[in-house]
Amino acid sequence: MSKRDQQLIEQLQIDKIRKLISEIIPENQFYSDKLRNLDVEGIKILDSFRSLVPFTTKSELMEDQLDHPPYGTNLTYSLDRYTRFHQTSATTGIPMRWLDTEESWQWMLGNWIQIFNAVGVTKEDRCFFAFSFGPFLGFWSAYDAACKLGCLCIPGGGMRSVTRLQVMLDNETSVLCCTPTYAIHLGQTAKSQGVNLANAALKTIIVAGEPGGAVPATKQRIESLWPTATVYDHHGMTEVGPVSYPCSEKAGVLHILSASYFAEIIDPKTLEPAEFGVGGELVLTALGRSASPLIRYRTGDWVKQSKQDPCTCGTYDMGLDGGILSRVDDMVIVRGVNIYPTAVENIIRSYPEIIEYQVKLSTANDLDEMSINIEINGDNSVNRNQIVDCLIQKLYNVFSLRINVFVVAKNSLPRFELKSKRWIKE
Repeated sequence: MSKRDQQLIEQLQIDKIRKLISEIIPENQFYSDKLRNLDVEGIKILDSFRSLVPFTTKSELMEDQLDHPPYGTNLTYSLDRYTRFHQTSATTGIPMRWLDTEESWQWMLGNWIQIFNAVGVTKEDRCFFAFSFGPFLGFWSAYDAACKLGCLCIPGGGMRSVTRLQVMLDNETSVLCCTPTYAIHLGQTAKSQGVNLANAALKTIIVAGEPGGAVPATKQRIESLWPTATVYDHHGMTEVGPVSYPCSEKAGVLHILSASYFAEIIDPKTLEPAEFGVGGELVLTALGRSASPLIRYRTGDWVKQSKQDPCTCGTYDMGLDGGILSRVDDMVIVRGVNIYPTAVENIIRSYPEIIEYQVKLSTANDLDEMSINIEINGDNSVNRNQIVDCLIQKLYNVFSLRINVFVVAKNSLPRFELKSKRWIKE
């Protein structure tokens, strides 16, 4: 791909932005109010789009839905055109409801098909979707996209882990879609049941919903439990849809679908473009979801752009080094040290004996404290004290902090099917 191709992508994005805004105004009350003085013809380059169009925030959307229940005013068409209902998982507050027309839904399916193509999924595959199929968007669009691609699609809602595992083996499932946490849990379930996965038909695991697929130790852990499969990371949001696909050349890099999203990375404090290599908050404009649009949406995801121009895989699609590193508000400061959950997970997952963990944050004598509870497998040959000592030392080497580690009873920590909640603030 040449520099000329990059220019064509940017022009395509400008054309889609102008078309999107022209289509939603004046029908969409939310954006008509936000952009009442906008001259669409004045958006000629991406820099002018950045300077003329304000950010959209989650708090604005939530306030709008509270003031105009149940769906708010960010709807471009009459309600009778909407066929899909979803809502956010509410890990950071009140859930937001999101509606889609058939046209917007098909746009999202097209994005998922590109993701499937990127990881080698074809109509010959049998796909198992290990999530609850509740109102959270989850893998709903992935399921429909796989059906559209011609795959045999197996829903895993309403099943216990043992049952899901058996269904996967009985049907010779070749693709598994779930969260990184659940991929580990399902693999550990197989181990505890004496099921040998070395001969499983599974070849591809697509993980999403939380950081993990791009965390080296977590990816390695999953692939050690599922020796026939390769783990691929992906991310998306209920509000914007499926966003990224894994790079075929650079491990841990996610590329954003540039034909479907205009992406920016900003400093969350200054709201200016973040310096390259420093990291910042991901801002997305969904270019094809006009029914419930989002323009310059502050996602709250902390990312760092990877070096490209183009990427070694040949694309100019923006690359995110390490995928989604954390939520902007997930970073914690313990005695003056910035700590990100993904950094802690990468350390803990490097110990195969640790099967689950939980981080506790508290304040004692006006000092911030952090401790970690871990579950260790039941093998009596495992030297638990040695693992604890090694983990404490490794955490100290990385963060220059002494962090207490405690071994708790097996199966005493919660398990998660969707987004995990391992960090507890007391």
